[in-house]
Amino acid sequence: MVEAVPEAPAPPAPRPLPARAAVPMAVAAGVTQLLAFPRYDLWWLAPVSVALLAAAVHRRRARAGAGLGLLAGLVFFGPLLEWTNLHTGVLPWVLLFVAESLFIALLGALAAYASPLVDRHRWTWPLLTGLLWVGQEAARDRLPFGGFPWGRLAFSQGDAPTLRFAALGGAPLVTFVVAVAGGLLVAAVWRRRDRGGVLLGAGAVAVVAVGLLIPVGSGAGEAPVRVAIVQGNVPRLGLDFNAQRRAVLDNHVTGTVELAGRVATGQEKQPDLVIWPENSSDVDPFLDPQAAAAISRAADSIKAPILVGAVLRGPGENEVRNAGVVWLPGQGPDESRMYIKQHPVPFAEYIPLRNIARMVSKEVDRVRSDFVAGDAPGVLPMGPATIGDVICFEVAYDGIVRDTVTAGGDILAVQTNNATFDESEARQQLAMVRLRAVEHGRDALMASTVGVSGFVRTDGSVEQETGFNTPGVVVADLTPRATRTLATQLGYWPEMMLSALAVAALVAAAVVRRRRPVPGTPGGDAADPAPWAPATPTTSTPADEADGSSRTEAR
Repeated sequence: MVEAVPEAPAPPAPRPLPARAAVPMAVAAGVTQLLAFPRYDLWWLAPVSVALLAAAVHRRRARAGAGLGLLAGLVFFGPLLEWTNLHTGVLPWVLLFVAESLFIALLGALAAYASPLVDRHRWTWPLLTGLLWVGQEAARDRLPFGGFPWGRLAFSQGDAPTLRFAALGGAPLVTFVVAVAGGLLVAAVWRRRDRGGVLLGAGAVAVVAVGLLIPVGSGAGEAPVRVAIVQGNVPRLGLDFNAQRRAVLDNHVTGTVELAGRVATGQEKQPDLVIWPENSSDVDPFLDPQAAAAISRAADSIKAPILVGAVLRGPGENEVRNAGVVWLPGQGPDESRMYIKQHPVPFAEYIPLRNIARMVSKEVDRVRSDFVAGDAPGVLPMGPATIGDVICFEVAYDGIVRDTVTAGGDILAVQTNNATFDESEARQQLAMVRLRAVEHGRDALMASTVGVSGFVRTDGSVEQETGFNTPGVVVADLTPRATRTLATQLGYWPEMMLSALAVAALVAAAVVRRRRPVPGTPGGDAADPAPWAPATPTTSTPADEADGSSRTEAR
């Protein structure tokens, strides 16, 4: 008779880290996430950041997880968004990065709450981590006042193999893959004392590396189109660039006329179209004859249509519109080919709840006129190409960019004005353009008043990048494409499905918590120590008791 071989016991469930270790790990999570983004571009630190936060909050009370998540968020968003403090003052910057950090606090709370699910089903840790990150970003991208998607994990992956996942499921899928890699890393540390840790660590590397197998940068297109970007620069950086509006317009006219001179002498090939940045004409050319004449002179000299970034008065009193206007040589503006920015920035381009906001800071009165939102995607025929136009921060919003492609845009153009910020903001924005080019299989460009401007290919590579706070003109051949990537076809579905699975996972965690208390949590038995826990007897501390730890002598 053959005796049954007893099953090997499951690895012990990790108990919460002591507060003296969890707090530094939360700080490290914020620091490593910051270093993953431009200007630093250490993209491989993004999964490490996810792993550090996951380890710090595991098996803690939800409120302790929220506190650690908030700490990580403050460390990350404070420096990341520091460019908002350069010309607007400290208070708007603080309010913004604290508000963004609250979503990381929510993430920490939910990850801590779901710890029992991980301890019952160990394989769920990487998946749960990925799902919660996608769900957190989905909420942050929409709330409040339309959301602020800056600092998504996906936007740190410009040089990473994981960027290619954007062609399959957009930014949400890239975030999911990065966070899953982070979940595998933290699970690998937990299992480092056996072969499972090696396999999990290898899995984290494999998840990232598999992006190299995803084909991007290919696909048939039409005949190449020669596109010029004019970066006119401004006399002085800062909010008073509006007071320099005539000089800014003249700079862009001069840059275009000089390009026309090089074309005439054979130094440069004739461009098919020219892109000016956002705010290149803050003087309304429909109301100011001198501004209109200056732009017409530029268009006539270059003999090509110009996409002009203009601020237009109206339609109502104290209302303006942020617009991209197609200006034709020999004809002038074509009002049928005009895009109005759909997502004005709250508290910057318009003031919601102005009377209440004024109680917080009278700086809101610097925004005298509210920008009115447009209601149609920016699809602008310009000779041999149809430009999919988005303006400034709109590049961060999935739906706005996708709509320009599904409505017929075959080249993506991002018009932006970085004169009120600094180079770090411009490079963070360029990283978003890189993801959008891969996501939708479109050659793209970013045209800025002061830099950084440049062209982006469908594989995310950047060409002819300009310097910051300097004038420049760059020209390249771009390929219009009508094909649609899987990400373009699926639209919101990947994000919706992943977010729904995140909710389902939290429901499953609630069921597990109701059925049986988990060791190491209030009401449960003492937990076995995790590999990262000290292997010596310890005593409880007030900090440990506050987060629900149960400290016993290590076995």
